[in-house]
Parts: sequence; structure tokens; C-alpha cells
Amino acid sequence: MSTPTDTPLAPPEPAPGAPQLRRSGHNKIIGGVCGGLGRYCDIDPVVFRITLGVLSVTGGLGLVFYGFAWLLVPLDGQDENEARRLLTGRVEGAALVAVLMALAGCGIFLTMLGNGSVMTFAMLLALLLAGAAVWSQRRSTTPADTPLDPVAAQAVADAPPETKAPPTPSAPSWWRDPIVKDGTTGPVPGGYLWGPADAEERPSGKGARKAAKTAARASGPRPIGGLLFFLALLAFGAGLGASWDHRPLGTGLEIGFAAALGVFALGLVISSLLGRTGSGTLFLAVLTAALLAGSAALPKTIDSHWVRTTWAPTAIGEVRPDYDLGTGVATLDLSRVAVPPGQTLTTRAEVGAGRAKVVVPKDVTVKVSFDMGVGDIQLPGEKPDDIEVSPGQKRTATLSPPAGAKPAGTLDLRLKVGVGQAEVDRAAS
Repeated sequence: MSTPTDTPLAPPEPAPGAPQLRRSGHNKIIGGVCGGLGRYCDIDPVVFRITLGVLSVTGGLGLVFYGFAWLLVPLDGQDENEARRLLTGRVEGAALVAVLMALAGCGIFLTMLGNGSVMTFAMLLALLLAGAAVWSQRRSTTPADTPLDPVAAQAVADAPPETKAPPTPSAPSWWRDPIVKDGTTGPVPGGYLWGPADAEERPSGKGARKAAKTAARASGPRPIGGLLFFLALLAFGAGLGASWDHRPLGTGLEIGFAAALGVFALGLVISSLLGRTGSGTLFLAVLTAALLAGSAALPKTIDSHWVRTTWAPTAIGEVRPDYDLGTGVATLDLSRVAVPPGQTLTTRAEVGAGRAKVVVPKDVTVKVSFDMGVGDIQLPGEKPDDIEVSPGQKRTATLSPPAGAKPAGTLDLRLKVGVGQAEVDRAAS
């Protein structure tokens, strides 16, 4: 008779894996993202809530992460996430809030790109949270290395196989039986371009068009993405046109893009009740939010009127300390200004968008400093077609008078251009 020790021991069953990443249905404040992350990583959800809150107000990363996690991570007991519901045209309140949260976070993030200290802090905090979550999750799922009792191992080996439940029916294929707004499934009139090979043939001609229209009315609400795009264009044009004459260009663009983004947001709200929208509308809403953030970064000196102006003082007393132009071509002609030897004349010219050209006297020493947002710098002796456009140029140069010129004073010149070209030229006589 064999003893338990005579029979080879059965290998121990593998330890159960980590819980699936799901949004919590009971431990939640907004969407259950932090509750689900806390359960998955074995960390108190309060840690995620506080950290994401700090990241939301310091750079928008918290809102971006929470919004996309809300869209992509399913809820407890569900296999379908909010993003798939959006792509199938079923815009609901939860998905709408998640999209708006992600859009707001993207806008805040784009406006804070120029603040290096804040963005550095936000990145370090995000990396610290991610590292702590990964360490805790791996620590909680590491199986304990404990030996199995020989009697228990023999009992496990002699036990009959466990009865398994029959497989549950799989969910309907999203491309073969798409889900319509009311939650049911069924073929879409007209079929897909890559439709199943066993699709039934449909009649052609007027009968086919009439049957398609009837089936479209029966399948659910009509898409309203095209109408939303048209209304958003009208709102953008109205907002920009209302501010064209009396506001800077950047402010006008902000008003126009904000109006268009408001139309998209209102359309998403309406589509949760009437009609449906798809991924195209969401992409346009994200693009509009990015354009809104970009327009907020435009210098306020850029206006909507292209102007050509020339300033031509004839004496030192007529030279102003500052010359400004919003948009256009500005020429500061100092060729007739005589600067006595030993004196320094200081002036500054600024153009928001366009070209700033300064003509300096022939016999002065010029100390010029450039502050360029995005553009090109031209100095005397350089070829006009030698153009080099680069962002954030800060450059200084000293231009000595030509050989044989009568000694004169010094011109301290400062040029600032937001977008465009800055040029310094010396008078011929």
C-alpha cells in the first residue's frame, strides 16, 4: 500500500492574479477612477484623488488623465467602456462629462507649457505617483513562497476535476452587429465598406433607397455631426467678426474658438437625448480646444489690420523712445538724424506681426538687440534672400561705421517682433 509520501506531489496551483482594472461602482466621487486604481494597485484611493487634484490645478494633467481613464476603463461588471459607447453614437451623461474634463485639461496643459517650473513639478509628481502605483501593484500580486502540506497536496491530486460552467455567449460583434442608440443590435442600412462576406444582397434602384431611408428611421436617431460642424463654423465666424475692429487678433480668435467649442459642447449634450455623434465630432472638439489654447498665446500687440507706416524724425529731439505697430510693415527712418560724437541716442521699435525696418545714419555706431518670437533677422551686408526663420531669437550686434566716415555718436537700438522680420539697414549718405 502506498503512502502519501510515495506518490509524486502535484505542483501547487498558481496564485490568483491581480484584480482587473475596473472603475469602482461604489467607492467613487465622480467616475470611480480613483477607487478602481486604488483597488488595482492596493493603494488608498485618497492618494490618487489628492495627487490628481494637485495635477489638475498645476498643469491640467490630472484632468487629462482622469477624463481619458473614465472613457477607456470599464465600470465594475461591464465589458464596454464609455469610449465605445461614444463611437457607436450613444452619447450619455458620463461620457460627456469625461470628454469635457479631458478637453479642459488639454486646454490648461497647453496654456501652461511656457511655465517651466510648474510643468516640471507636475511631471515629477506624476512620475512619483506612477512609480508608487507600479511598485505597490507588483508587491501585492507577488505570490507568497510557502511550502504546500504533503497531505493537502495529495488531496488536491486525488480530487476529481472541477465542473466548469458552460461558456457564456459572447457579446455581439461591433462591426457585424453594431449597437444602436437604444441599446439593441442590428445591421446598419447600407452596410459597411468591409462588411461580412455573407451579407444578404439588397435591391438596387429607387426601391433600395426607399428601403434604406425606412430602415434608417427605424434604426435610431440620425447623426448630427455635420450640422454641429456647420453651426460651429458660424459661431466661430460670428465671434471673430464681432471683435475684428476693436480687439487684438489673438483675443478675437479666442472668442471665435470659444464660441465654436461651446457649440460642440452643447451638441454633445443634445446628442445624449436627440441624435447621435461620432468620433469625428470629438476630434473636432479636441482640435478646437487646442486652437483656443494656441490663440491665447498670441501677443496682444497683433491686431487685425495690416498697416504700412513710416516714422521719419529729422532731429534728436523728434526721436521718440518707443515706436509700436500691431500688424503690418513699420519703417523707422533715422537717416537724417545727426548724433553728435560722444552722445548716445536710445530708441525702441516693436511690431506684433509683420516687418520692422530701421534705417540708421551712415556715420553712427549702432548697438542693436533683437527680441524675436518667430521670424528672421536682417543686418547690413546680408543678402535679402538669405532668410533663416527660427523661434525665440535673442541676438545682439554692434555695427561700426564704414571706413572713412566722419566720427559720430552711438545709436542704441532695440527691435522686438512677435512674428515676422526685423531688418537694420544703413543709409547710403
